[in-house]
Formats: sequence, structure tokens, C-alpha cells
Amino acid sequence: MTLINSLKNNSSLHKNPFDHWEINSPLNEKAIKEICEADIANPIKDNLQYDGTRAIDGGEGKFRSGIKSGGKAKKYRCFVTKENSKNFPHLTNFIKELCSKEVYSHIGNLVKKDLSNSYVRLEVICDRKGFWLKPHCDIKEKLISSLVFVNPNGESENLGTDLYNKELKLVKTVPFKHNYGYFFTSGPDTWHGMEKKEIRSERRCIQINYVTFETDWKVL
Repeated sequence: MTLINSLKNNSSLHKNPFDHWEINSPLNEKAIKEICEADIANPIKDNLQYDGTRAIDGGEGKFRSGIKSGGKAKKYRCFVTKENSKNFPHLTNFIKELCSKEVYSHIGNLVKKDLSNSYVRLEVICDRKGFWLKPHCDIKEKLISSLVFVNPNGESENLGTDLYNKELKLVKTVPFKHNYGYFFTSGPDTWHGMEKKEIRSERRCIQINYVTFETDWKVL
């Protein structure tokens, strides 16, 4: 299992500005290929401008709270569900790893949170030119927040997630390195986002959440 090996051998705790873990090489090459080839609509072609949120035509986080689809912005968001899982067989296997007791127990022990009654939600993301994300703390229904980046085309490592302190001062950027990412547990001071930066082509990644509301993927 690629994921559990990376969690045990290729992850490290960072304390500043809040506890978060960085992880290297959690994905296999076939899962990376599915992320790179996922067909995700470009909002710019529909004359929509990025507004500092992910659901650019679906409202703020308070609207999306507890909604397993992620909100109204379905055209521009790609959640892996049982319905479309045939298009993502290797990411589906990755989700099954996330649902396994070995994996969720290990993560839960690290963050000191019980994940035994949670669900997994995975989104394939393709951010284009002009994307930014305002500093925010995740909704309480997200027990674990995580991104894993794929960067086969040499985009700047500065395109990773920005982490802020309580005064919303930028403290660090998790680097946008290929097959590299981070995770942390939600809390009132876990401020993160992405400053306005130059994306030459696209910024691909997957967003992984353990959540309290129902999705197609219940932990085992």
C-alpha cells in the first residue's frame, strides 16, 4: 500500500504556524495519470472569474457545509463518487486505502482525532490562471484537510498552499512539488489559502477530506 508506507516513512510533523504534516510520494503513477488527465471545465472559458473560493458559482463555505457534492459548482468541481469511479479506478483504490482502518487509525493517532465514524471525500482539482484562495479555516465537518500536488510540468513550487498565523500573516508555503502534500485537522486557527500567484498552465492536485457528513465512501 503506497499511502500507508508514505505515512509511516515519508511524512513529517511541522509546528508552525499550526500543526501540520507534510507527506512525500503517497500516490502511485497510475493515480497521478488519472489526476493529470481528468477532464475539468475551465471557468475562464465561461467568463467566470475566480473569487477566492473553490465553488466559484456556488457560494461560500457556509452554503456548502454538510453537502457531500461540494455545493452548486459541479461543472467546475470533480468529486470521485461511486457513480464516476469507473473513470478513476486507481484513485478509487486510493480512496479505499483512505477508508481502511490501518490508514485512518494511523492518521487519527497523529492528529489525535477519532476518524472511525467518518467518510472520505476526494476531489480532483485543476486550478487555472487567475486562481487564488482567500485565507480561511475549514468547516467543522471536515475532520482532516489535505492536498496532494501533482506537478509534472515544472510549475513553480511557490504555487503550494499558504499557511497563516492567527493574525493572518503569511508564515510558510507548502511547496508545490510533484507527488507531495500535507494534511492537518481542522481548528479555529488553521488559516490557509493561496495568494494570487502566476500559474503558467495549470495547478493540479487532489483534495482529501475525512468528513462527518455522508459521502459514498464510509470508512471501514
